[in-house]
Amino acid sequence: MARPSKYSPEFRSDAIALWRASAGRRTFKDVAADLNVNPETLRTWVRDQDGRPAAAGAPEAMEAELARLRAENTRLAKAEKEWQLEREILRRAAAYSAREVK
Repeated sequence: MARPSKYSPEFRSDAIALWRASAGRRTFKDVAADLNVNPETLRTWVRDQDGRPAAAGAPEAMEAELARLRAENTRLAKAEKEWQLEREILRRAAAYSAREVK
């Protein structure tokens, strides 16, 4: 006969919600430490609620992070092209000014 859990269903739900709210930024170990529970206990609660392994939810968060990083990379590449063009224009202007000074 299994012993009754010392954690209420409300506490379990809140712990699972807290872990999910971190959206992959925090590990089971980090969240469990904040709640003073064993990380494997938290992992089991998430797995049991989902009916699948806890790590299976991670690809969704990883896909969102990948999309964000790709957009950031595109933005930075565009900004770098603009800076290179600006630098080239300023270099030409400086060379032109240097010729006039002579």
